[in-house]
Amino acid sequence: MRVYVPATWPMLRSLVKHGLLDPIGGTAFALTPRLREAYTSGDDEELEYAALNEAARASLRLLSVEFGLGEDSTPARRVVVAADLDDVTLRPDLDDGAVRITGPVPLEKVAAVHVDHEEAEYAVRQAAAAVDAADMGDMDAEFHIGEAEDHALAWYDPSEVAFLVELR
Repeated sequence: MRVYVPATWPMLRSLVKHGLLDPIGGTAFALTPRLREAYTSGDDEELEYAALNEAARASLRLLSVEFGLGEDSTPARRVVVAADLDDVTLRPDLDDGAVRITGPVPLEKVAAVHVDHEEAEYAVRQAAAAVDAADMGDMDAEFHIGEAEDHALAWYDPSEVAFLVELR
C-alpha cells in the first residue's frame, strides 16, 4: 500500500544518513476505505492526493512542535515521504486517511519525497504556528493553513534526496 508519512527536515536528514525514516507514533496516511467514502467523486489519483495533503498538514503539526521547542534552525518546509509498505493498519479513530505503520521505513521502500520550495517557508512557518487553532475551528488560523497549502509540494525521486538535503 502506498503511504504518505509526515516528516520534517531533520527527519529527512536522518533518512539520508541512516537509510531509515522513523515516523512519529507510526502515523502515516493512505487511500483508505474511509477516505474513499469521504469523497463523493474522484479517481484513485485524486484520492491519493487527498491522503498526501493530510500528511502535509500533519507535517505542519510536527513543525509546530519543533518550533515550539526552539528548533528555529529547522527549515519551515513541509515534508512528506511516500513509501510502499505491506504492514499497514487502518486507524479509524483518527483522520479519514490515517494509518499506522510498524517500525521505521527503509529508504528502499521510499517511492518519492515531497517537499515545499524555499518560497513557501514564510507561509509554512505561519501555518505551523496556527495549526492547533485551525484544528479547533479558528477561521483566521485556517486562513494561514490555506496560505501554506496554496504552495504545491515539489516531487523528488529517492535518488535525489541526498542532494536535496546537502543543498540546505
